Amino acid sequence: MPTGVALRDARQQLFDAAERILLRDGPNALTSRAVTTEAGCAKGVLHRHFDDFDTFLAELVEDRIARVEAQEAALCASAGTGTVTGNLAEALTTVFESVAVAIVALITSRDELRAKLRATRPTGVPLASEATAMIASYLAAERDLGRIAADADIDTLAPMLVGAGHLVFADRTGPRPDAEAVRKVVTTTIAGVARDR
Repeated sequence: MPTGVALRDARQQLFDAAERILLRDGPNALTSRAVTTEAGCAKGVLHRHFDDFDTFLAELVEDRIARVEAQEAALCASAGTGTVTGNLAEALTTVFESVAVAIVALITSRDELRAKLRATRPTGVPLASEATAMIASYLAAERDLGRIAADADIDTLAPMLVGAGHLVFADRTGPRPDAEAVRKVVTTTIAGVARDR
Protein backbone atom coordinates (compact mmCIF):
# COMPACT_ATOMS: atom_id res chain seq x y z
CA MET A 1 0.00 0.00 0.00
CA PRO A 2 1.47 3.41 -0.96
CA THR A 3 2.32 5.86 1.79
CA GLY A 4 2.11 9.63 1.79
CA VAL A 5 0.55 11.75 -0.91
CA ALA A 6 1.11 11.96 -4.63
CA LEU A 7 3.66 14.64 -5.49
CA ARG A 8 3.11 16.64 -8.65
CA ASP A 9 6.50 18.34 -8.55
CA ALA A 10 8.37 16.14 -6.11
CA ARG A 11 11.65 18.03 -6.30
CA GLN A 12 10.05 21.39 -5.52
CA GLN A 13 7.90 19.94 -2.76
CA LEU A 14 10.98 18.35 -1.17
CA PHE A 15 12.86 21.67 -1.44
CA ASP A 16 9.94 23.52 0.14
CA ALA A 17 9.75 20.95 2.94
CA ALA A 18 13.48 21.33 3.61
CA GLU A 19 13.09 25.10 3.70
CA ARG A 20 10.29 24.87 6.26
CA ILE A 21 12.44 22.64 8.46
CA LEU A 22 15.41 24.98 8.16
CA LEU A 23 13.31 28.00 9.07
CA ARG A 24 11.48 26.30 11.92
CA ASP A 25 14.13 24.02 13.43
CA GLY A 26 17.50 25.01 11.94
CA PRO A 27 20.12 23.07 9.96
CA ASN A 28 20.75 20.40 12.61
CA ALA A 29 17.17 19.15 12.22
CA LEU A 30 17.53 18.64 8.48
CA THR A 31 17.64 14.93 7.67
CA SER A 32 16.27 12.97 4.74
CA ARG A 33 13.62 11.46 7.02
CA ALA A 34 12.59 14.90 8.32
CA VAL A 35 12.30 16.22 4.76
CA THR A 36 10.17 13.37 3.48
CA THR A 37 7.99 13.43 6.60
CA GLU A 38 7.49 17.19 6.19
CA ALA A 39 6.65 16.67 2.50
CA GLY A 40 4.22 13.86 3.37
CA CYS A 41 5.91 11.25 1.21
CA ALA A 42 7.88 8.02 1.53
CA LYS A 43 11.62 8.32 2.15
CA GLY A 44 12.32 6.58 -1.15
CA VAL A 45 10.90 9.57 -3.05
CA LEU A 46 13.91 11.69 -2.14
CA HIS A 47 16.33 8.97 -3.24
CA ARG A 48 14.43 8.46 -6.48
CA HIS A 49 15.17 12.07 -7.47
CA PHE A 50 18.63 12.60 -5.91
CA ASP A 51 21.73 10.39 -5.68
CA ASP A 52 22.11 11.05 -1.95
CA PHE A 53 21.12 13.55 0.71
CA ASP A 54 24.08 15.88 0.11
CA THR A 55 23.20 15.99 -3.60
CA PHE A 56 19.66 16.96 -2.57
CA LEU A 57 21.05 19.70 -0.30
CA ALA A 58 23.39 20.98 -3.02
CA GLU A 59 20.48 21.25 -5.44
CA LEU A 60 18.40 22.98 -2.75
CA VAL A 61 21.18 25.56 -2.36
CA GLU A 62 21.41 26.00 -6.14
CA ASP A 63 17.64 26.48 -6.34
CA ARG A 64 17.75 29.19 -3.68
CA ILE A 65 20.76 30.83 -5.38
CA ALA A 66 18.73 30.99 -8.59
CA ARG A 67 16.11 32.98 -6.68
CA VAL A 68 18.73 35.52 -5.58
CA GLU A 69 20.02 35.77 -9.15
CA ALA A 70 16.46 36.43 -10.36
CA GLN A 71 16.07 39.08 -7.66
CA GLU A 72 19.18 40.82 -9.03
CA ALA A 73 17.44 41.75 -12.28
CA ALA A 74 14.51 43.31 -10.41
CA LEU A 75 16.80 45.19 -8.04
CA CYS A 76 18.93 46.60 -10.86
CA ALA A 77 15.76 47.62 -12.71
CA SER A 78 14.80 49.67 -9.64
CA ALA A 79 17.93 51.84 -9.96
CA GLY A 80 16.93 55.47 -10.26
CA THR A 81 13.57 54.90 -8.57
CA GLY A 82 12.65 55.21 -4.92
CA THR A 83 15.63 55.73 -2.66
CA VAL A 84 18.92 53.89 -2.64
CA THR A 85 18.47 53.11 1.06
CA GLY A 86 14.94 51.86 0.55
CA ASN A 87 15.89 49.68 -2.40
CA LEU A 88 18.88 48.17 -0.57
CA ALA A 89 16.93 47.59 2.65
CA GLU A 90 14.17 45.83 0.73
CA ALA A 91 16.68 43.67 -1.16
CA LEU A 92 18.50 42.64 2.01
CA THR A 93 15.21 41.89 3.75
CA THR A 94 14.03 39.76 0.82
CA VAL A 95 17.26 37.76 0.86
CA PHE A 96 17.60 37.29 4.60
CA GLU A 97 13.95 36.91 5.60
CA SER A 98 13.93 33.88 3.35
CA VAL A 99 15.91 30.78 4.14
CA ALA A 100 19.30 32.38 3.33
CA VAL A 101 20.56 32.64 6.91
CA ALA A 102 19.77 28.98 7.56
CA ILE A 103 21.28 27.93 4.22
CA VAL A 104 24.56 29.67 5.05
CA ALA A 105 24.61 27.86 8.41
CA LEU A 106 23.83 24.58 6.64
CA ILE A 107 26.68 25.06 4.17
CA THR A 108 29.19 25.84 6.89
CA SER A 109 28.13 22.82 8.98
CA ARG A 110 28.25 20.09 6.30
CA ASP A 111 31.61 19.17 4.78
CA GLU A 112 30.14 16.96 2.04
CA LEU A 113 27.72 19.69 0.98
CA ARG A 114 30.54 22.25 0.79
CA ALA A 115 32.61 19.83 -1.29
CA LYS A 116 29.74 19.35 -3.76
CA LEU A 117 29.16 23.10 -4.04
CA ARG A 118 32.88 23.81 -4.51
CA ALA A 119 32.74 21.90 -7.80
CA THR A 120 30.72 24.74 -9.35
CA ARG A 121 31.30 27.58 -6.87
CA PRO A 122 34.98 27.43 -5.92
CA THR A 123 35.15 30.65 -3.91
CA GLY A 124 33.09 32.44 -1.29
CA VAL A 125 30.06 31.24 0.62
CA PRO A 126 27.34 30.16 -1.79
CA LEU A 127 24.21 32.30 -1.58
CA ALA A 128 26.04 35.03 0.37
CA SER A 129 28.38 35.48 -2.62
CA GLU A 130 25.44 35.78 -5.01
CA ALA A 131 23.72 38.25 -2.70
CA THR A 132 26.94 40.30 -2.66
CA ALA A 133 27.10 40.23 -6.46
CA MET A 134 23.46 41.37 -6.61
CA ILE A 135 24.13 44.32 -4.29
CA ALA A 136 27.31 45.24 -6.19
CA SER A 137 25.43 45.26 -9.52
CA TYR A 138 22.75 47.49 -8.06
CA LEU A 139 25.28 49.90 -6.53
CA ALA A 140 27.08 50.10 -9.89
CA ALA A 141 23.78 50.93 -11.62
CA GLU A 142 23.08 53.67 -9.07
CA ARG A 143 26.64 54.97 -9.47
CA ASP A 144 26.08 55.21 -13.22
CA LEU A 145 22.96 57.31 -12.48
CA GLY A 146 24.86 59.58 -10.08
CA ARG A 147 22.97 58.48 -6.96
CA ILE A 148 26.12 56.84 -5.58
CA ALA A 149 29.43 58.71 -5.65
CA ALA A 150 31.62 58.03 -8.66
CA ASP A 151 34.53 57.04 -6.41
CA ALA A 152 32.47 54.69 -4.21
CA ASP A 153 34.27 51.41 -3.46
CA ILE A 154 31.47 49.07 -4.48
CA ASP A 155 33.64 45.98 -4.03
CA THR A 156 33.88 46.85 -0.33
CA LEU A 157 30.39 48.26 0.19
CA ALA A 158 28.54 45.24 -1.21
CA PRO A 159 30.02 42.64 1.17
CA MET A 160 29.68 45.10 4.05
CA LEU A 161 25.97 45.44 3.35
CA VAL A 162 25.46 41.69 2.96
CA GLY A 163 27.48 40.88 6.07
CA ALA A 164 25.64 43.48 8.15
CA GLY A 165 22.30 42.30 6.75
CA HIS A 166 23.17 38.72 7.62
CA LEU A 167 24.00 39.70 11.20
CA VAL A 168 20.75 41.65 11.58
CA PHE A 169 18.75 38.57 10.58
CA ALA A 170 21.04 35.89 12.09
CA ASP A 171 19.05 35.11 15.24
CA ARG A 172 16.61 32.54 13.89
CA THR A 173 14.89 32.12 17.26
CA GLY A 174 14.47 35.82 18.12
CA PRO A 175 12.00 38.32 16.76
CA ARG A 176 12.43 39.41 13.15
CA PRO A 177 14.25 42.71 12.82
CA ASP A 178 11.98 45.61 12.00
CA ALA A 179 12.32 47.62 8.80
CA GLU A 180 13.91 50.53 10.66
CA ALA A 181 16.77 48.34 11.92
CA VAL A 182 17.56 47.23 8.37
CA ARG A 183 17.32 50.81 7.04
CA LYS A 184 19.67 52.01 9.79
CA VAL A 185 22.32 49.45 8.78
CA VAL A 186 22.01 50.48 5.13
CA THR A 187 21.99 54.22 5.88
CA THR A 188 25.10 53.94 8.05
CA THR A 189 26.97 51.79 5.53
CA ILE A 190 26.33 54.04 2.52
CA ALA A 191 26.36 57.39 4.37
CA GLY A 192 29.60 58.58 2.77
CA VAL A 193 28.69 57.70 -0.81
CA ALA A 194 24.91 58.04 -1.22
CA ARG A 195 23.69 61.11 -3.07
CA ASP A 196 20.03 60.11 -2.75
CA ARG A 197 19.27 58.17 0.38
